[in-house]
Amino acid sequence: MAKRIYRFRDGKELTIGGRTLVMGILNVTPDSFSDGGKWNTRDMALRHMEEMVRDGADIIDIGAESSRPGFVPMSAAEETERLLPFLEIVLAECPVPVSVDTFKAETARAALRAGAHILNDIWGLQYAEEPREMARVAADADAPIIVMHNQHGTVYDADIIDEMRAFFARSFAAADAAGLSREKIILDPGIGFGKTAEQNMHVLRRMNELVSYGGVDYPVLLGASRKSFIGAALGLPVEERMEATGAACVMGIERGASIVRVHDVKPIARMCRMTDAILRS
Repeated sequence: MAKRIYRFRDGKELTIGGRTLVMGILNVTPDSFSDGGKWNTRDMALRHMEEMVRDGADIIDIGAESSRPGFVPMSAAEETERLLPFLEIVLAECPVPVSVDTFKAETARAALRAGAHILNDIWGLQYAEEPREMARVAADADAPIIVMHNQHGTVYDADIIDEMRAFFARSFAAADAAGLSREKIILDPGIGFGKTAEQNMHVLRRMNELVSYGGVDYPVLLGASRKSFIGAALGLPVEERMEATGAACVMGIERGASIVRVHDVKPIARMCRMTDAILRS
C-alpha cells in the first residue's frame, strides 16, 4: 500500500506503509484477560510504557476497560474517570503516538481533548448504543481511527470474509456521513471478537482479502496477542503464548498487516523486522 503519514498537533508523526509498526498494549484495567491489574497504578503504567518504547513500540495503545469475552461495559463517565489520569501522565512522557482503546464517543472525545493521537474502536464505528457518533468524534478532531470488525455471536450466514467486507462497507458509510476522511481509517479484522477459534485462524489465513476496497488499499492492524484461539490450537495458558503470537504476526504481515498490536514488544518487534527484511529481499 502507499505510505500514509499522520502528523499530530504536538509534533509527533506516524508513517504507515513502510516497515511493520508495533503497537504496545498498555492495559490500565483491573480485569483484562491477559495482564489485568499489572499496570493499573500510574507509576507502573509509566514504567511499562517506557519499557515498551525502548523495546521497539511505535504506538502505545492504552485501554481503561477490558474487552475480554463476557465483559460488562462500564459507563462512559466511569471509563473516562479511570482513563484520564493514566492517559495524561503517559502523554506527558511518551515519545511515540498514543492511541486510546474505547468504543464510547464520550470517552473518545475526552481522550482527544487530553491529547490522544489515535482512536481504537472495537465496534468499527457501529456501536449500537450510539450509532455513527464515534465517526463524528474522529471527524471533528481529524483523528486516525482503527475500525475493528465485531459482532454478537459467531454465526455467519455467508462466507465470513464476505460478511466482514460488508461490515467494513458500513463503517466506510458511517465515516462518509460524518465527514471523516477515509485516509484516517485503519482496518482491524477483530481476531477474538465474534469468531470461534477456527474462524479466527481462517480469517488470519485470508486476511489479504480484507485490504482493498474500491481499488484503494487500507492499512490493517492485527491484534492476535495471547488470544484464546492460540490456547485452543496449542493448549497453552495465556502467559505462554508469546511464540505463537509471533507466528500469527509473521503470517499476518505476509497477508498484508501494517501494524501488529502486542503485549510482548521486544521479541515480536524483532520477528517483525526479520519478516520485513525477508519480504523486501
